[in-house]
Amino acid sequence: MLGARDTVTGGGPVATSATPPPSAHPPSHGPGQVREARRGRRPTETGGAGAGGHARVPGMSTSRSELLRGQWDMTWSLFEYHLERLRPEDFLWEPAPHHWTMRPDGTGAWTADWADTEPDPVPVPTVAWLSWHLGWWLSVATDHVAGRPPRGREDIPWPGPGEPAVEWLRGLRQEWQRTVAGLTDADLGSPARFPVPDDPAHTVGHLLAWVNVELMKNVAEIGQLRLTRAAAGG
Repeated sequence: MLGARDTVTGGGPVATSATPPPSAHPPSHGPGQVREARRGRRPTETGGAGAGGHARVPGMSTSRSELLRGQWDMTWSLFEYHLERLRPEDFLWEPAPHHWTMRPDGTGAWTADWADTEPDPVPVPTVAWLSWHLGWWLSVATDHVAGRPPRGREDIPWPGPGEPAVEWLRGLRQEWQRTVAGLTDADLGSPARFPVPDDPAHTVGHLLAWVNVELMKNVAEIGQLRLTRAAAGG
């Protein structure tokens, strides 16, 4: 359920498994919501240039940096459909007996279930765990693009279920967008050591494309969990 293997820091791998084919799941969004997202708007919004702020001009070519930013904007627009509907109790709902979640550590903080070696079978993550995981890798990606020392896994605190987690993720989104806003196509060709530290051919453009893929994966996982719980009467 967690998707393709990825390495976030120099530590252990993020637990993963194969993602079922698209036909195995019902669509998380209706055609109208997808159309709105393609226009740069959140699925619940109408009118205006949209949350992404990228009005298309007929006949204008699209640069690689614009394409990557547009892909990010569209995916986050679909994410907002679920963020606006998530309830605090959705976060710690356990979808299976064998799962990973966030656990209070007794000091007011939260600790993520983790294993440096991928378990077999792979645990099913909760919305809480996925939201922390998203915040973790996005924080580290932002560190790399900004040119500051990347934080470790235990340096990324999760604020707790419900509105604190939602607002935390929205804040990370804004920080990422500010960080990449000025990147040009030439900048995309610069080398990047994240998330593949030992590949000299890996560039900033690869990093941004990886971030978009990871966001799509986590959005789909969180959305599917929310829909499953709601359909089950949760």
